[in-house]
Amino acid sequence: MENNQKFQQGLAPGFEPDFDAQDGGLYFTVTYLDTDCGRIRTESFDDASAADRFASRCVTDEDGWAVVDAIPANERRAAA
Repeated sequence: MENNQKFQQGLAPGFEPDFDAQDGGLYFTVTYLDTDCGRIRTESFDDASAADRFASRCVTDEDGWAVVDAIPANERRAAA
């Protein structure tokens, strides 16, 4: 059984984003469990395919998990 969902298959049915993904208005975060240390971590990516590949590599055993989220770029938090 596959532990992650293929992000590129599309968004959830009925989900209508209010931003244009073609204009580079999105970035992608992968939130995952680092099974080496037991911590939840997050990485950011500019495209969905890179985020999906990273998420797939994070799921290395039955306890591992990863979630890919599409975030509008205008909602990205500023660096401290």
